[in-house]
Amino acid sequence: MATWILLRGLTREAGHWGSFLPEFHALVGAQCVVLALDLPGNGSLHRESSPWRVQDMLAACRAQVAQAGLKPPFHLLAMSLGAMVAAEWMQQSPEDIAACVLINTSVRGFSPFYRRLRGRNYGTLLTLACVWAQPARAEAVVHALTSRQAASASREDCVVEWVAIRSQRPVSRANALRQLVAAAVYRPSVAPPAVPVLLLASVGDRLVHWGCSAAIARAWDCALAVHPAAGHDLPLDAPQWVLSSVATWLRSLEADRASGALGRPASIGVNKGKPGVF
Repeated sequence: MATWILLRGLTREAGHWGSFLPEFHALVGAQCVVLALDLPGNGSLHRESSPWRVQDMLAACRAQVAQAGLKPPFHLLAMSLGAMVAAEWMQQSPEDIAACVLINTSVRGFSPFYRRLRGRNYGTLLTLACVWAQPARAEAVVHALTSRQAASASREDCVVEWVAIRSQRPVSRANALRQLVAAAVYRPSVAPPAVPVLLLASVGDRLVHWGCSAAIARAWDCALAVHPAAGHDLPLDAPQWVLSSVATWLRSLEADRASGALGRPASIGVNKGKPGVF
């Protein structure tokens, strides 16, 4: 029975997975454990102070997993800041991780700062800081930054849902800043992790350039698939594409294991370092 741990990004929580969470659970199978964790300062932990370092965020996640009574090895699916936590987990304890999916992430040392946080967004982020205490306005700005949902009704419904989450478990401005700093300074090892890794990215990401994922894929020699239009929040904009990509990759891993060919994580050879789909 596999255990999947899901991690969200900057100021986001388990509730922001929305309908993707049960769909993902259906994909991996009802017999699997699927646990969506919150980073300190977010969600169920919104009253805690967010750490200034990704390493300390990982320590908090491992404590939650231990409290839940779950034992490694784990499968990870994580996006953005959560994917940095996942990368640190693979680096610290590769024996804990069976496989890892990283979505629309970036790390220092692999890509320049203006790709990791696209320059066009600096003014928008300043606006977001100014309206942070106004849930409806703040979540509308976050949605515009992270999603490319075309239908206005879908956008409105999503923002309403996010405002409801914020009203129940608000993230403080101070914690948002702490998370932003942690993401900005985190720098993992350049050495490829001893874990099978799939990177998912989207050309339509307004927040982080998809080339950041491509740079990691090249450095780590691992699999990459790129959606041609979705925004930063890939599980929101293109959930079926994400599910299909993960399913195809998992089948490739199983085939490699069955044939005894699973060595380096890139043995499945999927679109490394350039846009494409499975």
